[in-house]
Amino acid sequence: MNEELISQVPLFASLPPSELAYLAETLKPVLVPKGTVLLTEGELGNRLYILLEGQVEILKALGTPDERVLAIRSGRACMGEMSLFTEDKLHTATVRAHTPLTVLEMSHEDFDALLHRQPSITYSLVRTLSKRLDASEDLTIRDLRRKNRELRKAYKELEAAQAQLVEQERLKRELEVARQIQESILPRTLPEIPGFDFGTQFIPMTAVGGDFYDFIQLDEHTLAVAVGDVSDHGVHAALFMALATTLLRAEARRFDSPCEVLINVNRHLLDMNEAGMFVTILYGLLNTQSMEFHFARAGHEVPMIMDAKGERVSLEPSVGQPLGLFSEVTLEEKRITLPNESLLVIYTDGVKEAMDAEGNMFGLDLLQGLIKEGGHRSAQEICDLVWEALESHRGGVDRGDDTTLVAIRIRQNG
Repeated sequence: MNEELISQVPLFASLPPSELAYLAETLKPVLVPKGTVLLTEGELGNRLYILLEGQVEILKALGTPDERVLAIRSGRACMGEMSLFTEDKLHTATVRAHTPLTVLEMSHEDFDALLHRQPSITYSLVRTLSKRLDASEDLTIRDLRRKNRELRKAYKELEAAQAQLVEQERLKRELEVARQIQESILPRTLPEIPGFDFGTQFIPMTAVGGDFYDFIQLDEHTLAVAVGDVSDHGVHAALFMALATTLLRAEARRFDSPCEVLINVNRHLLDMNEAGMFVTILYGLLNTQSMEFHFARAGHEVPMIMDAKGERVSLEPSVGQPLGLFSEVTLEEKRITLPNESLLVIYTDGVKEAMDAEGNMFGLDLLQGLIKEGGHRSAQEICDLVWEALESHRGGVDRGDDTTLVAIRIRQNG
Protein backbone atom coordinates (compact mmCIF):
# COMPACT_ATOMS: atom_id res chain seq x y z
CA MET A 1 0.00 0.00 0.00
CA ASN A 2 1.49 3.37 -1.01
CA GLU A 3 1.70 6.47 1.08
CA GLU A 4 -0.69 8.38 -1.22
CA LEU A 5 -3.65 6.17 -0.25
CA ILE A 6 -2.99 6.67 3.47
CA SER A 7 -2.55 10.40 3.01
CA GLN A 8 -6.13 10.57 1.72
CA VAL A 9 -7.36 9.63 5.20
CA PRO A 10 -8.31 13.03 6.77
CA LEU A 11 -6.85 12.00 10.12
CA PHE A 12 -3.43 11.31 8.54
CA ALA A 13 -3.40 14.08 5.93
CA SER A 14 -1.00 16.29 7.94
CA LEU A 15 1.59 13.55 8.57
CA PRO A 16 5.09 13.95 7.08
CA PRO A 17 6.20 11.58 4.27
CA SER A 18 8.38 9.55 6.64
CA GLU A 19 5.41 8.78 8.91
CA LEU A 20 3.22 7.96 5.91
CA ALA A 21 5.91 5.55 4.67
CA TYR A 22 6.05 3.93 8.10
CA LEU A 23 2.27 3.45 8.22
CA ALA A 24 2.24 2.10 4.66
CA GLU A 25 4.74 -0.49 5.70
CA THR A 26 3.13 -1.51 9.02
CA LEU A 27 -0.60 -1.32 8.25
CA LYS A 28 -2.05 -4.03 6.02
CA PRO A 29 -5.49 -3.94 4.36
CA VAL A 30 -8.14 -6.35 5.65
CA LEU A 31 -11.22 -7.51 3.68
CA VAL A 32 -14.44 -7.56 5.73
CA PRO A 33 -17.69 -9.29 4.55
CA LYS A 34 -21.01 -7.43 4.53
CA GLY A 35 -22.85 -7.63 7.88
CA THR A 36 -19.72 -8.08 9.99
CA VAL A 37 -19.77 -6.20 13.31
CA LEU A 38 -16.40 -4.44 13.68
CA LEU A 39 -17.07 -2.66 16.97
CA THR A 40 -19.80 -3.31 19.57
CA GLU A 41 -21.34 -0.59 21.70
CA GLY A 42 -20.40 -0.95 25.36
CA GLU A 43 -17.46 -3.29 24.78
CA LEU A 44 -13.87 -2.46 25.70
CA GLY A 45 -12.01 -0.88 22.78
CA ASN A 46 -8.53 -2.05 21.88
CA ARG A 47 -8.30 -1.17 18.20
CA LEU A 48 -9.53 1.25 15.59
CA TYR A 49 -10.29 0.86 11.90
CA ILE A 50 -9.63 3.09 8.92
CA LEU A 51 -12.16 2.62 6.13
CA LEU A 52 -10.65 2.52 2.65
CA GLU A 53 -13.51 1.08 0.58
CA GLY A 54 -17.18 0.37 1.22
CA GLN A 55 -19.78 1.67 3.67
CA VAL A 56 -20.40 1.07 7.38
CA GLU A 57 -23.46 1.63 9.59
CA ILE A 58 -23.06 3.42 12.91
CA LEU A 59 -25.79 2.10 15.24
CA LYS A 60 -27.09 2.65 18.75
CA ALA A 61 -28.93 0.08 20.87
CA LEU A 62 -28.39 -2.75 18.36
CA GLY A 63 -30.89 -5.60 18.75
CA THR A 64 -33.30 -3.66 20.98
CA PRO A 65 -36.64 -1.94 20.26
CA ASP A 66 -34.74 1.39 20.45
CA GLU A 67 -32.25 0.43 17.74
CA ARG A 68 -31.48 3.24 15.32
CA VAL A 69 -28.91 4.08 12.65
CA LEU A 70 -26.90 7.18 13.46
CA ALA A 71 -25.05 7.40 10.17
CA ILE A 72 -23.82 5.60 7.07
CA ARG A 73 -20.10 6.35 6.56
CA SER A 74 -17.90 5.83 3.55
CA GLY A 75 -14.67 7.26 2.18
CA ARG A 76 -11.60 7.36 4.40
CA ALA A 77 -13.37 7.35 7.78
CA CYS A 78 -11.90 6.29 11.13
CA MET A 79 -13.89 4.11 13.56
CA GLY A 80 -13.18 3.29 17.17
CA GLU A 81 -10.85 6.17 18.00
CA MET A 82 -13.34 7.81 20.42
CA SER A 83 -12.94 4.98 22.93
CA LEU A 84 -9.36 6.21 23.45
CA PHE A 85 -10.71 9.32 25.10
CA THR A 86 -13.47 7.90 27.30
CA GLU A 87 -12.81 7.12 30.95
CA ASP A 88 -13.88 3.48 30.71
CA LYS A 89 -12.44 2.93 27.20
CA LEU A 90 -15.76 1.51 25.96
CA HIS A 91 -17.13 1.91 22.45
CA THR A 92 -19.97 4.41 22.31
CA ALA A 93 -21.68 2.87 19.24
CA THR A 94 -21.76 -0.28 17.13
CA VAL A 95 -20.10 -0.35 13.70
CA ARG A 96 -21.37 -2.90 11.16
CA ALA A 97 -20.33 -3.49 7.54
CA HIS A 98 -23.13 -2.14 5.33
CA THR A 99 -21.27 -3.42 2.24
CA PRO A 100 -18.12 -5.50 1.79
CA LEU A 101 -15.20 -3.45 3.18
CA THR A 102 -11.51 -2.87 2.87
CA VAL A 103 -10.10 -1.50 6.14
CA LEU A 104 -6.83 -0.85 7.91
CA GLU A 105 -6.64 -2.15 11.48
CA MET A 106 -4.56 -0.38 14.13
CA SER A 107 -4.22 -1.24 17.81
CA HIS A 108 -4.79 1.46 20.40
CA GLU A 109 -1.16 1.04 21.49
CA ASP A 110 0.07 1.78 17.95
CA PHE A 111 -2.28 4.75 17.64
CA ASP A 112 -1.19 6.08 21.03
CA ALA A 113 2.46 5.80 19.91
CA LEU A 114 1.58 7.69 16.70
CA LEU A 115 0.08 10.50 18.76
CA HIS A 116 3.27 10.77 20.77
CA ARG A 117 5.41 10.84 17.62
CA GLN A 118 3.14 13.26 15.80
CA PRO A 119 1.25 15.47 18.33
CA SER A 120 -0.15 17.59 15.46
CA ILE A 121 -2.46 14.73 14.55
CA THR A 122 -4.54 15.62 17.58
CA TYR A 123 -5.80 18.72 15.72
CA SER A 124 -7.15 16.52 12.94
CA LEU A 125 -8.63 14.20 15.55
CA VAL A 126 -10.34 17.07 17.36
CA ARG A 127 -11.77 18.40 14.09
CA THR A 128 -13.10 14.95 13.25
CA LEU A 129 -14.63 14.52 16.70
CA SER A 130 -16.09 18.03 16.53
CA LYS A 131 -17.78 17.28 13.20
CA ARG A 132 -19.18 14.04 14.57
CA LEU A 133 -20.49 15.77 17.67
CA ASP A 134 -22.14 18.42 15.48
CA ALA A 135 -23.64 15.70 13.30
CA SER A 136 -24.79 13.78 16.39
CA GLU A 137 -26.33 16.93 17.85
CA ASP A 138 -28.11 17.68 14.58
CA LEU A 139 -29.40 14.11 14.47
CA THR A 140 -30.59 14.35 18.06
CA ILE A 141 -32.44 17.59 17.31
CA ARG A 142 -34.01 16.06 14.21
CA ASP A 143 -35.02 13.00 16.23
CA LEU A 144 -36.54 15.18 18.93
CA ARG A 145 -38.46 17.20 16.37
CA ARG A 146 -39.67 14.02 14.68
CA LYS A 147 -40.70 12.53 18.01
CA ASN A 148 -42.45 15.76 18.96
CA ARG A 149 -44.39 15.61 15.68
CA GLU A 150 -45.25 11.98 16.34
CA LEU A 151 -46.29 12.80 19.90
CA ARG A 152 -48.50 15.66 18.70
CA LYS A 153 -50.05 13.39 16.09
CA ALA A 154 -50.53 10.60 18.63
CA TYR A 155 -52.07 13.09 21.08
CA LYS A 156 -54.51 14.33 18.43
CA GLU A 157 -55.37 10.75 17.50
CA LEU A 158 -55.86 9.94 21.19
CA GLU A 159 -58.11 12.97 21.59
CA ALA A 160 -60.11 11.90 18.51
CA ALA A 161 -60.32 8.31 19.77
CA GLN A 162 -61.46 9.53 23.18
CA ALA A 163 -64.10 11.75 21.57
CA GLN A 164 -65.23 8.80 19.47
CA LEU A 165 -65.50 6.60 22.56
CA VAL A 166 -67.52 9.29 24.33
CA GLU A 167 -69.78 9.59 21.28
CA GLN A 168 -70.17 5.81 21.05
CA GLU A 169 -71.03 5.64 24.74
CA ARG A 170 -73.57 8.43 24.27
CA LEU A 171 -75.13 6.64 21.30
CA LYS A 172 -75.14 3.41 23.27
CA ARG A 173 -77.03 5.11 26.11
CA GLU A 174 -79.44 6.71 23.65
CA LEU A 175 -80.05 3.36 21.95
CA GLU A 176 -80.71 1.78 25.34
CA VAL A 177 -83.24 4.51 26.13
CA ALA A 178 -84.80 4.02 22.68
CA ARG A 179 -85.00 0.27 23.30
CA GLN A 180 -86.69 0.84 26.65
CA ILE A 181 -89.15 3.27 25.05
CA GLN A 182 -89.94 0.80 22.28
CA GLU A 183 -90.46 -1.99 24.81
CA SER A 184 -92.81 0.27 26.75
CA ILE A 185 -94.87 0.82 23.57
CA LEU A 186 -95.35 -2.90 23.01
CA PRO A 187 -97.80 -4.84 25.21
CA ARG A 188 -96.28 -5.64 28.60
CA THR A 189 -98.46 -8.72 29.07
CA LEU A 190 -100.45 -11.02 26.80
CA PRO A 191 -104.26 -11.02 26.89
CA GLU A 192 -105.88 -13.46 29.29
CA ILE A 193 -109.17 -14.50 27.70
CA PRO A 194 -110.87 -17.82 28.51
CA GLY A 195 -110.77 -20.15 25.52
CA PHE A 196 -107.82 -18.33 23.88
CA ASP A 197 -104.09 -18.84 24.18
CA PHE A 198 -101.62 -16.15 23.07
CA GLY A 199 -97.90 -16.20 22.23
CA THR A 200 -95.37 -13.75 20.77
CA GLN A 201 -91.78 -13.42 19.64
CA PHE A 202 -90.29 -9.98 18.93
CA ILE A 203 -86.60 -9.71 17.98
CA PRO A 204 -85.35 -6.44 16.45
CA MET A 205 -82.44 -6.62 14.00
CA THR A 206 -80.49 -4.09 16.11
CA ALA A 207 -81.14 -2.52 19.52
CA VAL A 208 -84.38 -1.09 18.19
CA GLY A 209 -86.46 -1.96 15.15
CA GLY A 210 -89.45 -1.15 12.99
CA ASP A 211 -91.63 -4.20 13.73
CA PHE A 212 -94.48 -4.03 16.24
CA TYR A 213 -97.48 -5.95 17.51
CA ASP A 214 -100.38 -4.88 19.67
CA PHE A 215 -103.49 -6.15 21.48
CA ILE A 216 -106.27 -3.63 22.22
CA GLN A 217 -109.31 -4.68 24.26
CA LEU A 218 -112.09 -2.64 22.64
CA ASP A 219 -115.02 -4.09 24.56
CA GLU A 220 -115.96 -7.19 26.50
CA HIS A 221 -115.98 -9.47 23.44
CA THR A 222 -113.75 -7.63 20.93
CA LEU A 223 -109.96 -7.78 20.91
CA ALA A 224 -108.09 -5.78 18.28
CA VAL A 225 -104.91 -7.49 17.06
CA ALA A 226 -102.24 -5.73 15.00
CA VAL A 227 -98.84 -6.65 13.57
CA GLY A 228 -96.80 -4.13 11.58
CA ASP A 229 -93.50 -3.81 9.77
CA VAL A 230 -91.94 -0.39 9.07
CA SER A 231 -89.64 0.01 6.08
CA ASP A 232 -85.92 0.10 6.96
CA HIS A 233 -84.35 -0.55 10.37
CA GLY A 234 -82.81 1.23 13.34
CA VAL A 235 -83.77 4.33 15.28
CA HIS A 236 -85.65 6.16 12.48
CA ALA A 237 -87.71 3.01 11.83
CA ALA A 238 -88.42 2.73 15.56
CA LEU A 239 -89.63 6.36 15.62
CA PHE A 240 -91.95 5.74 12.67
CA MET A 241 -93.12 2.54 14.37
CA ALA A 242 -93.99 4.53 17.52
CA LEU A 243 -95.97 7.01 15.40
CA ALA A 244 -97.85 4.26 13.54
CA THR A 245 -98.66 2.41 16.77
CA THR A 246 -99.96 5.55 18.46
CA LEU A 247 -102.17 6.43 15.49
CA LEU A 248 -103.44 2.86 15.25
CA ARG A 249 -104.49 2.81 18.91
CA ALA A 250 -106.25 6.15 18.57
CA GLU A 251 -108.16 5.18 15.41
CA ALA A 252 -109.00 1.70 16.72
CA ARG A 253 -111.30 3.23 19.33
CA ARG A 254 -113.02 5.50 16.81
CA PHE A 255 -114.02 3.01 14.11
CA ASP A 256 -115.54 -0.50 14.12
CA SER A 257 -114.21 -1.35 10.65
CA PRO A 258 -110.58 -2.52 10.30
CA CYS A 259 -110.44 -0.86 6.86
CA GLU A 260 -111.66 2.47 8.24
CA VAL A 261 -109.02 2.29 10.96
CA LEU A 262 -106.19 1.71 8.47
CA ILE A 263 -107.48 4.33 6.02
CA ASN A 264 -107.40 6.97 8.75
CA VAL A 265 -103.96 5.86 9.97
CA ASN A 266 -102.78 6.22 6.37
CA ARG A 267 -104.25 9.73 6.15
CA HIS A 268 -102.37 10.84 9.29
CA LEU A 269 -99.11 9.23 8.15
CA LEU A 270 -99.24 11.09 4.84
CA ASP A 271 -99.56 14.38 6.74
CA MET A 272 -96.64 13.57 9.06
CA ASN A 273 -94.34 11.50 6.86
CA GLU A 274 -91.56 13.59 5.32
CA ALA A 275 -89.01 10.79 5.27
CA GLY A 276 -90.80 8.73 2.61
CA MET A 277 -91.16 5.74 4.94
CA PHE A 278 -94.07 3.31 4.93
CA VAL A 279 -95.49 0.53 7.06
CA THR A 280 -97.28 -2.74 6.31
CA ILE A 281 -99.98 -3.65 8.82
CA LEU A 282 -102.38 -6.48 9.45
CA TYR A 283 -105.13 -5.21 11.73
CA GLY A 284 -108.04 -7.39 12.79
CA LEU A 285 -110.91 -7.66 15.26
CA LEU A 286 -111.24 -10.97 17.12
CA ASN A 287 -114.75 -11.66 18.41
CA THR A 288 -114.23 -13.87 21.42
CA GLN A 289 -117.85 -15.08 21.34
CA SER A 290 -118.29 -15.98 17.68
CA MET A 291 -114.56 -16.73 17.04
CA GLU A 292 -114.77 -14.53 13.94
CA PHE A 293 -111.58 -12.77 12.91
CA HIS A 294 -112.37 -9.71 10.79
CA PHE A 295 -109.15 -8.21 9.43
CA ALA A 296 -107.74 -5.74 6.92
CA ARG A 297 -104.32 -6.16 5.36
CA ALA A 298 -102.22 -3.20 4.19
CA GLY A 299 -99.45 -4.83 2.18
CA HIS A 300 -98.61 -7.17 5.06
CA GLU A 301 -97.83 -10.89 5.00
CA VAL A 302 -100.91 -13.13 4.69
CA PRO A 303 -101.72 -14.68 8.09
CA MET A 304 -101.42 -18.44 8.46
CA ILE A 305 -104.35 -20.38 9.93
CA MET A 306 -103.94 -24.06 10.83
CA ASP A 307 -106.97 -26.17 11.72
CA ALA A 308 -107.16 -28.78 14.48
CA LYS A 309 -105.65 -31.42 12.12
CA GLY A 310 -102.67 -29.22 11.30
CA GLU A 311 -103.90 -28.40 7.80
CA ARG A 312 -103.61 -24.86 6.48
CA VAL A 313 -106.84 -22.95 5.90
CA SER A 314 -106.80 -21.24 2.50
CA LEU A 315 -107.45 -17.48 2.59
CA GLU A 316 -107.08 -16.71 -1.16
CA PRO A 317 -105.27 -13.38 -0.59
CA SER A 318 -105.57 -10.34 -2.82
CA VAL A 319 -103.21 -7.38 -3.21
CA GLY A 320 -102.90 -4.76 -0.46
CA GLN A 321 -100.81 -1.59 -0.30
CA PRO A 322 -98.63 -0.29 2.59
CA LEU A 323 -99.63 2.79 4.56
CA GLY A 324 -97.81 6.13 4.24
CA LEU A 325 -97.33 6.15 0.45
CA PHE A 326 -100.66 6.67 -1.33
CA SER A 327 -103.59 8.95 -0.59
CA GLU A 328 -106.01 6.32 -1.97
CA VAL A 329 -104.74 3.11 -0.41
CA THR A 330 -105.89 -0.35 -1.55
CA LEU A 331 -106.59 -2.75 1.32
CA GLU A 332 -107.62 -6.38 1.57
CA GLU A 333 -110.48 -7.15 3.96
CA LYS A 334 -111.62 -10.61 5.09
CA ARG A 335 -113.76 -12.35 7.70
CA ILE A 336 -113.05 -15.88 8.85
CA THR A 337 -114.41 -17.98 11.69
CA LEU A 338 -111.58 -19.71 13.54
CA PRO A 339 -112.31 -23.41 14.22
CA ASN A 340 -111.79 -24.85 17.68
CA GLU A 341 -108.14 -25.89 18.32
CA SER A 342 -107.08 -23.88 15.28
CA LEU A 343 -104.00 -21.66 15.37
CA LEU A 344 -103.78 -18.16 13.89
CA VAL A 345 -100.21 -17.03 13.14
CA ILE A 346 -99.41 -13.45 12.10
CA TYR A 347 -95.79 -12.65 11.24
CA THR A 348 -93.50 -10.13 9.56
CA ASP A 349 -91.37 -10.90 6.50
CA GLY A 350 -88.28 -11.24 8.70
CA VAL A 351 -89.54 -14.76 9.49
CA LYS A 352 -89.85 -16.21 5.99
CA GLU A 353 -86.88 -14.22 4.59
CA ALA A 354 -84.32 -15.25 7.22
CA MET A 355 -81.17 -16.34 5.36
CA ASP A 356 -78.60 -19.04 6.05
CA ALA A 357 -74.91 -18.78 5.08
CA GLU A 358 -75.69 -20.00 1.52
CA GLY A 359 -78.43 -17.42 1.01
CA ASN A 360 -81.34 -19.85 1.37
CA MET A 361 -84.51 -18.35 2.84
CA PHE A 362 -86.40 -19.93 5.72
CA GLY A 363 -89.59 -19.83 3.66
CA LEU A 364 -93.28 -20.43 4.34
CA ASP A 365 -93.15 -24.17 3.73
CA LEU A 366 -90.73 -24.64 6.62
CA LEU A 367 -92.80 -22.31 8.81
CA GLN A 368 -95.96 -24.27 8.05
CA GLY A 369 -94.17 -27.57 8.69
CA LEU A 370 -92.95 -26.38 12.09
CA ILE A 371 -96.40 -25.21 13.12
CA LYS A 372 -97.87 -28.53 12.06
CA GLU A 373 -95.11 -30.37 13.90
CA GLY A 374 -95.92 -28.34 17.01
CA GLY A 375 -99.33 -30.00 17.13
CA HIS A 376 -101.51 -28.74 19.93
CA ARG A 377 -98.77 -27.05 21.90
CA SER A 378 -99.47 -23.67 23.43
CA ALA A 379 -99.24 -20.57 21.29
CA GLN A 380 -96.10 -19.42 23.11
CA GLU A 381 -94.46 -22.82 22.67
CA ILE A 382 -95.16 -22.61 18.94
CA CYS A 383 -93.56 -19.13 18.79
CA ASP A 384 -90.52 -20.40 20.70
CA LEU A 385 -90.26 -23.44 18.42
CA VAL A 386 -90.25 -21.22 15.31
CA TRP A 387 -87.68 -18.89 16.82
CA GLU A 388 -85.30 -21.75 17.67
CA ALA A 389 -85.67 -23.07 14.11
CA LEU A 390 -84.93 -19.58 12.71
CA GLU A 391 -81.73 -19.31 14.77
CA SER A 392 -80.67 -22.81 13.68
CA HIS A 393 -81.37 -21.92 10.05
CA ARG A 394 -79.24 -18.77 10.24
CA GLY A 395 -76.34 -20.71 11.70
CA GLY A 396 -74.70 -17.58 13.11
CA VAL A 397 -75.48 -15.34 10.12
CA ASP A 398 -76.51 -11.84 11.24
CA ARG A 399 -80.22 -11.14 11.23
CA GLY A 400 -81.10 -9.22 8.09
CA ASP A 401 -84.43 -7.93 9.36
CA ASP A 402 -86.61 -7.49 12.42
CA THR A 403 -88.57 -10.60 13.32
CA THR A 404 -92.06 -10.64 14.84
CA LEU A 405 -94.44 -13.52 15.39
CA VAL A 406 -97.90 -13.52 17.04
CA ALA A 407 -99.84 -16.75 17.58
CA ILE A 408 -103.41 -17.21 18.85
CA ARG A 409 -104.83 -20.67 19.56
CA ILE A 410 -108.55 -21.29 20.01
CA ARG A 411 -109.25 -23.63 22.94
CA GLN A 412 -112.98 -23.43 23.45
CA ASN A 413 -113.12 -26.98 24.79
CA GLY A 414 -109.88 -26.69 26.74
